[in-house]
Amino acid sequence: MRDRLPQSTSDAVLQARAGQLAVLRQLVPYVWPANRPDLHRRVIFAFAALVLAKVITLAVPIAYKNVVDFLTGEGATGPAPGVSFLGLAAVPAMLIIAYGVGRILMVLFAQLRDVVFTVVSQNAVRRLANRTFRHLHALSLRFHLERRTGGLNRVIERGIAGVDTIMRMAVLNSIPTAVELVMIAGLVAWYFGWIYVAVVFVTVVLYVWFTFFASEKRIAIRRDMNESDTEAHAKTVDSLLNFETVKYFGNEELEARRFDASMARYEGAAVRAYTSLGVLNTGQAVIFTLGMVVCMLLAARDVTNGVLTVGEFVMINAILLQLYMPLNFMGMVYREIKQGLIDMETMFALLDEKAEIVDKPGAKPLAVTKGEIKFDDVSFAYDPARPILKHVSFEVPAGKMVAIVGPTGAGKSTISRLLFRFYELSGGAVTIDGQNIQDVTQDSLRAAIGMVPQDTVLFNDTIEYNIRYGKPDASPADVREAARLAQIHDFIMGLPQGYDSLVGERGLKLSGGEKQRVAIARTILKGPPVLMLDEATSALDSHTEMDIQDALERVARERTSLVIAHRLSTVVHADNIIVLDHGEIVEQGTHLELLAKNGLYASLWARQREADEARERLAHALDEEDLPASRAPSVSRTRRWRRPEPIGPEATHERPA
Repeated sequence: MRDRLPQSTSDAVLQARAGQLAVLRQLVPYVWPANRPDLHRRVIFAFAALVLAKVITLAVPIAYKNVVDFLTGEGATGPAPGVSFLGLAAVPAMLIIAYGVGRILMVLFAQLRDVVFTVVSQNAVRRLANRTFRHLHALSLRFHLERRTGGLNRVIERGIAGVDTIMRMAVLNSIPTAVELVMIAGLVAWYFGWIYVAVVFVTVVLYVWFTFFASEKRIAIRRDMNESDTEAHAKTVDSLLNFETVKYFGNEELEARRFDASMARYEGAAVRAYTSLGVLNTGQAVIFTLGMVVCMLLAARDVTNGVLTVGEFVMINAILLQLYMPLNFMGMVYREIKQGLIDMETMFALLDEKAEIVDKPGAKPLAVTKGEIKFDDVSFAYDPARPILKHVSFEVPAGKMVAIVGPTGAGKSTISRLLFRFYELSGGAVTIDGQNIQDVTQDSLRAAIGMVPQDTVLFNDTIEYNIRYGKPDASPADVREAARLAQIHDFIMGLPQGYDSLVGERGLKLSGGEKQRVAIARTILKGPPVLMLDEATSALDSHTEMDIQDALERVARERTSLVIAHRLSTVVHADNIIVLDHGEIVEQGTHLELLAKNGLYASLWARQREADEARERLAHALDEEDLPASRAPSVSRTRRWRRPEPIGPEATHERPA
C-alpha cells in the first residue's frame, strides 16, 4: 500500500474551502425549496425591502449635506416670502424632516426584511433539523453504538444554529452590502472625485484582506472550541444518565475531574478565540480610521481652497461613517459565515453518513401468513476477525415456541438483532414465511415482530405513553387491557396520577420489574404475529414471573415465539430448545430430551438448580435468625423466591444416565 504523503498547508486550505462550498451548495435547496412559491415570493420581497433600505441609507448623507450648506449660507439663499416652519426657513426645515424620515424608513425596511425572511429561514432550519433527526434514526445500530449521544446532540445543536446564522447573514446581507459599497463608491466619485474613490478603495481592500486573513487564523481555534465543547457535553450527558452508577462507586470527584479537564481545554480555546477577536477588531478600526483621516484631510484642504463646501466636508464624514457600518458588517458576516460553516460541517457529515441497512430497490412489505421463521446457514461477525455466529440453522414453526439458551457470549442476543435486521448477515439467510428479510421493507419487518428486551429503557413520559408506544392509535381501553395482561394495571391505578404518572429518565422512577411489565404491556398492545422475548421476566420475582409467564403464554398462543433465555426454568415448556455455544448449535430438543443427553444443557440446568437450592437454604437460615429490622426487606425478598417445580429425572433427585 502506498504511504500517505504529508498534506501541505495549501492543500489543507483548498480542501477546507471546497468542503465549505459544498456545505453552501447543500444549503441552497433549503433557502429556495422546490414547489414552495410562497417562500420564493418572501425571498424576493425581502431582497426588495433590503435594496430600498440601502437606497434610503445613501440619500440620508445628501440631505444632511444640504442642510449644512443652507445653514452656512452656501446653498440656495433664503426661504420663500412668508414661508417658515418653527421659525426656520422652509427648505432646511424640509431637508431636516426628510433626513429624519429617511432614517426611520431605513430602519423600517430593514426590520420588514427580517420579519418577511424569518419565515424562510425558520422553515429551512426546521426542515434541515427534521432531515437530520430522521437520518440519525435511519443509521445502523453499529453507528449509534460507536457514538456518544451527548456529543451527537451537541453537533446537531451547533449545526442548526449555524444554519440560522448563514441564512440571516449570507443570504440577505452579503450581496446587498456589496452593492451598497459600489453605490457609495459612485456617490463619492460624483461629489468628490476619483482621488477620494482611490483612498476609499485602498481602505476597503486593506480592511477586507485583514478581516479575511485574521478570520482564517481563527478557524482552527473555533474548531478546537467545538471539539472540546462536544467532548464536555458528551461527558456531562453520559455522567448524568449514569447517575446511580456514579453514586454506587462514589466517583463524583472522578466525574468532576473528567468534566473539568474538558472544560479546561474549552477555556483555553475560548481565551484564544476572544484574544484573536480583540486583535481583529483593533486592526479593523486602525485601517478604517486611517482611511477616514486621509479623506477628511483631503476634504479640509478642498474646503480651504473653495473646491468643496462645508456641507460636503460633513457629507464625506457621514458617508465614511456610513461606509464603516457595511464594512464592519461584512467583517462580521464573514466571521459568522465561516464559524457557521464549521458548525455545520459535522452535521452535514452526519447527513453524508451512509445507512448500513437500506431497503432494496422495489422491496415489498412482508406478508405474514403463518409466521414461520427460518435461519439457514447463518454466519455473522461484528468484526471479521471475531466470528459470532457460525453456520447456524434452525426453524421456528408457525405458532410454536423455540428457546435459545447457552453460556454468556454464545451469540443469543445477536440472533434477535439479526431477526430485526439491525445488521446484514455475513452469510446465509433469514426468512419469515419463505420471504428473505433482506428483500422486504424494514418497516414491515419490524412491524411484524414484537420485542420485550432484557434491559428495558422507557421514554421520559407517562406510563400510558410508554404502553401506547406499541400501538400509537390504540384506545385507552386497549391500553388498560394490555396492562392487565402484563399484571401492572393494579399497580398503575395505585399511583396518585395513574396512567399519567411520569416514569422519569429511562424509566428510573420504576423498579426493574415494573419497567419490564410496562415493556410487556407495550408488546401485548402491538399484537404482532411474531414474538421475540429476550429474557422478558429476568427482573421479576418468582411469583410475578409465574403470573407474567402465564400472560405471555396466552399472548403467544397461535403466535410464533422466539425466546432468548438465561434462566432455564422459564423455557422448560418450549416446543424446542436450541443450545448455543461459541456461536454454534451444539444441542437442540425438548427440555426432557436435552436433560437425557447429559450435555451442556444438563450442565447449565444442574448449576442453576444448585444456585436455587443455595438461595433456598439461605432463606431458611435467615428465617431462623433474629435479624435487625433494617435487614427485613432483603429477607422478605428472599423468602418470596419460589423454585419452579422440578421437571424430569431431577424430580426424584436422580442424575440422568
